[in-house]
Amino acid sequence: MKAPEFLAFISEINQLDHPQRATVMKTLGQLADEPKVYDLIESIFDSKGSCPHCSHTESYRHGVKNGLQRYRCKSCKKTFNALSGTPLAHLRHKSKWLDYLWAMTESLTVRKAAKEINVHRNTTFRWRHRFLSWIQQNRPCALHGITEADETYLLESHKGEYHLDRPARKRGGCATKRGISDEQICILIARDRSKQTIDFVTGNGPISKVTLVSCLKPVLDADALLVSDGNPTYSAFCEAEKVSHEIINMSQGQRVIKGAFHIQNVNAYHHRFKSWLDRFHGVATKYLPNYLGWCRVMDQNSDLTPETLLHYALGDFQHLTVT
Repeated sequence: MKAPEFLAFISEINQLDHPQRATVMKTLGQLADEPKVYDLIESIFDSKGSCPHCSHTESYRHGVKNGLQRYRCKSCKKTFNALSGTPLAHLRHKSKWLDYLWAMTESLTVRKAAKEINVHRNTTFRWRHRFLSWIQQNRPCALHGITEADETYLLESHKGEYHLDRPARKRGGCATKRGISDEQICILIARDRSKQTIDFVTGNGPISKVTLVSCLKPVLDADALLVSDGNPTYSAFCEAEKVSHEIINMSQGQRVIKGAFHIQNVNAYHHRFKSWLDRFHGVATKYLPNYLGWCRVMDQNSDLTPETLLHYALGDFQHLTVT
């Protein structure tokens, strides 16, 4: 903007009403966030610093584009920036990223977040799943000591899809079959007493022994003691894999046995997850891992910040401090 145009702009400020002034201040604040976002992105890359094409660790600076430093790999000669090879590559409006991540810490819906940061709702939907793409991949390597496991179920949803192999149903519909059936999606949650949580979307219908072997076996530490309800699938799994096991017979009114064994922690987590999920008025089954990862990081961090979420979204999992 040239000097005469700038002076004319300044002369018009006094004529703005309160909502217009608030909009101007918010826009200026977002512009101030842009350098901060760039600095965070570059600092995260500096901690890793490898080529996204060949993983070579040596590169040199190769100009600046769209506010980010570009690099050229000494091995494969390809150019890249700090976002190349990440789910956030090619996303625009970086000045609004921290505002959007704040909306995620508040668990705002797509439309509320779009209104809050003044972008289209399709943008906030796309951003949600780009940011969650790597967040949901971060989970504990192993569960230790007393570990509770239980499954919960959600009705399968093809929300947003245009071509269905069944008649469409209204939001909040019910299954046509009684009990647990292939119309429902099984979510397996395992949680130890240190509040480390691992979740799995295991597919349609009841959980199976094969599923438990593929999901739980790799994450149960040698000293783990599995506590479950009376589902015989867990007993078969533990017997075959030589895992210590305690059973809570819920049908007989048992809640705690031997003064220490129960599944109240994992059942409470089920309740928190479903209550939190209700605000989104149903989510597509294909996105369930993203929402589980979102809930997990919210549950494990009482003071989650947008900056921390940005580190997480870019694969810098060491930055997050569990509280």
